[in-house]
Amino acid sequence: MKKADLIIALIFVGLFAPFFLFPSVLEGYRSVNHDAPYLMSFVKFFILASLGEVIGLRIRTGEYSLKGFGLLPRAIVWGFLGISLKMAFVIFAEGTPAMLASMGVKFPTANPADILNIDFFSNFSWLQLLTAFSVGTMLNLFFAPVFMTVHKITDTHIAQGGGTLRGFLSPVNVREIMAGINWRVQWDFVFKKSIPLFWIPAQTINFLLPAEYRILVAAVYSIILGVILAIAAHKGRR
Repeated sequence: MKKADLIIALIFVGLFAPFFLFPSVLEGYRSVNHDAPYLMSFVKFFILASLGEVIGLRIRTGEYSLKGFGLLPRAIVWGFLGISLKMAFVIFAEGTPAMLASMGVKFPTANPADILNIDFFSNFSWLQLLTAFSVGTMLNLFFAPVFMTVHKITDTHIAQGGGTLRGFLSPVNVREIMAGINWRVQWDFVFKKSIPLFWIPAQTINFLLPAEYRILVAAVYSIILGVILAIAAHKGRR
């Protein structure tokens, strides 16, 4: 293990250990998350998804930092992607249970989405499991491909701009970038394999958790996404 690997591991522990060691930190997180959910989504993805990018770079190149990588532009993009994911969570967590109700599924409360607010792990419910699975499936079939493609476009734009903020703020040539994407890898690996085999089960588990933790867990998942995209980039070069 390199010294840099140890530093990254310590950063990861330092980010999460206070939540387990100090109840006041956890309560503070819950309070801020409740009062400013979209701002917190930006912050969580800015930090954690960027960490995933760094780990992905390590997998691809053996280094945590390279000239032109553009960590700050990538972090900014991830922050706004985090906001979009929070919006998607609200939409699909409310809309998917309503869809199930319209299909004849009977819910115990007037608002079908309330089923996701029950403590699943102490009150097991097949209906709640079905609802969480349905939310995770709808989210990943209809939102995740767009989310991942937008990330691929911004990722390429940042690389083309040399990783600088000035390059990042220049106009994005979406048409040319999309024409250059390796859609074979994007479909065969990122969409066809990672979505059904990892993302749908992972988000099913996520929607069984209390609502205040879901976007944090999603941000942690984004670290795994960084690894997946690093593997995809390696496959694309091959």
